[in-house]
Amino acid sequence: MYHMTTATVRDLRYRFAEIESRLQKGESIEIRKRKRVIARLLPMGPKTGTYPDFAARRKRIFGDKIVSRTGAELLASDRDRY
Repeated sequence: MYHMTTATVRDLRYRFAEIESRLQKGESIEIRKRKRVIARLLPMGPKTGTYPDFAARRKRIFGDKIVSRTGAELLASDRDRY
């Protein structure tokens, strides 16, 4: 559903609940001040809730490379230097 409506800055102040319900229904709203469009409010899309596959990303970047020392070991040896 794509239906563009308009609202004024005054409407935002005094009738925000109505504007919010229109956004939740999927409407886009142009905000006007002195008959000029100053902003556009768009409804949020559905939340996917998935996380990136970090293991696949690591494998793509580093391949099957085996590290001789872990990051914690490198940090500990670096701290001993000072």
